[in-house]
Amino acid sequence: MINLPLLPIILPFLFAILLLFFKENIRIQRALSLVGVIISLIASFYLLVTVKSEGVLAVTLGSWPAPFGISMVSDMFSALLVTTTLLITLFVVVYSFTAIGEERERYFYYPAILFMVTGVNGAFTTGDIFNMFVFFEVLLIASYLLIVLGGEKKQLSESIKYILVNVVSSALFVITVAYLYSVVGTLNMADISVKIAEVGQPGIITVIAVLMLIVFGVKGAIFPLYFWLPGSYAAPPIPVLALFGALLTKVGVYAIMRTYTLFFVHNVGVTHEILMVVSVLTVIVGCVGALAYFDLKQIIIYNIVIAVGVILFGAAQMNEAGISGAIFYLVHDMLIKGALFLLIGIIIYVTGTSNLRKMGGLMKTHAPLGWFYLIAAFGLAGIPPLSGFIGKLLIAQGAFQAGNIWGSIIILASSLIVLLSVIRIFIYAFWGEPVELPKTKRKPYARMMLPTIVLVVLSVFYGVGTEWIIPYVTDATDVLLQPSIYIDAVLKE
Repeated sequence: MINLPLLPIILPFLFAILLLFFKENIRIQRALSLVGVIISLIASFYLLVTVKSEGVLAVTLGSWPAPFGISMVSDMFSALLVTTTLLITLFVVVYSFTAIGEERERYFYYPAILFMVTGVNGAFTTGDIFNMFVFFEVLLIASYLLIVLGGEKKQLSESIKYILVNVVSSALFVITVAYLYSVVGTLNMADISVKIAEVGQPGIITVIAVLMLIVFGVKGAIFPLYFWLPGSYAAPPIPVLALFGALLTKVGVYAIMRTYTLFFVHNVGVTHEILMVVSVLTVIVGCVGALAYFDLKQIIIYNIVIAVGVILFGAAQMNEAGISGAIFYLVHDMLIKGALFLLIGIIIYVTGTSNLRKMGGLMKTHAPLGWFYLIAAFGLAGIPPLSGFIGKLLIAQGAFQAGNIWGSIIILASSLIVLLSVIRIFIYAFWGEPVELPKTKRKPYARMMLPTIVLVVLSVFYGVGTEWIIPYVTDATDVLLQPSIYIDAVLKE
């Protein structure tokens, strides 16, 4: 199927449009959204298997050859992220049936999720730098709806900051693409790589690389551009927070990794050195934030910032171990953050608060919740043999090979801070004497636990089954370290 890379983008989009006609019928909305995500997930798994067997798949639209037509490209890196995106969306949609509330469901909640997934998968798949901007806008417009859905005061106040920051960064994105186009004369990402190689990355290209880092750094929440994230992500309800935390910052991280391995590879002494310094600072500020709060949401949100720094530090090494670790850890973080946000949503439902100081003794009343939270917390911190350990080990190995000893020590030390931050939640919420809990129904609790448990188990299998995952990660690493594989598939040279 020559159009296979388009299916994980088109299918959510079509189901999102279909859902618009059933605004008041919640049952149909739930059924259609679930069917749409499952069909899209099946298509993404088929895409993943096809890319593994046949290599990079490229589709150029409009009957124009590349680089003149708009190219959509599925390599192993993008296929892994597309599949992970739809997997997480499936669990969040099922969780939402119980957790989001019928009032929000009636106001285009499920269409907004599917439109956002369309933008996320499109950004992962596009082979055109301007189209990446377009897909960014698609996912952002959907996220604007999701962040205000419900109309609570905190949501509305934080949404203003969220929208303003993204509007400014989007404007800078267009300006940066215009600068790039004025230098290389093309928007096709494979052709941009060829053109930059021909001119040898002069100073103006290095400036554009830094501008790209700023643009995608705002989306990915790197230091010092993360300032908007803690407040904005804490405002919406938990299912929306799970989607944002697992997916949105990862699009910015993907864009940095893609451009810094495909375009800006001729002056790594400047561009990648900046990326490495920024990533280490991102880890440090994330650690400070994770320890500073006694709010469930804020602790896990600052762990998003830490993970962004860890992934980009691995990407900055530009060697096989570092890139492999970054890819492995990126997928791990999408899974584990999704699981953790769903878990803390259940904790908040049971206790009626997100303040750790007002919790206690949940292990005596909700033991399964405690044990699965502990497993997810250990996975996030990188306790072997869970998936966080494998990714950080590879990243540290790549850093030692590149001679970046101090950076790798900071990355490894951050694991202790992460462990401390998440274990503090466990100690405050699950140990000690039980506090008086608000009356809650067991049936909604059980319904929310089911998708959460499955997602935690999947994250465990991702670590324990590393030997089956590594061949896919290796293929993704090869594409990033050898841009000619990507270029030849798109330009068909």
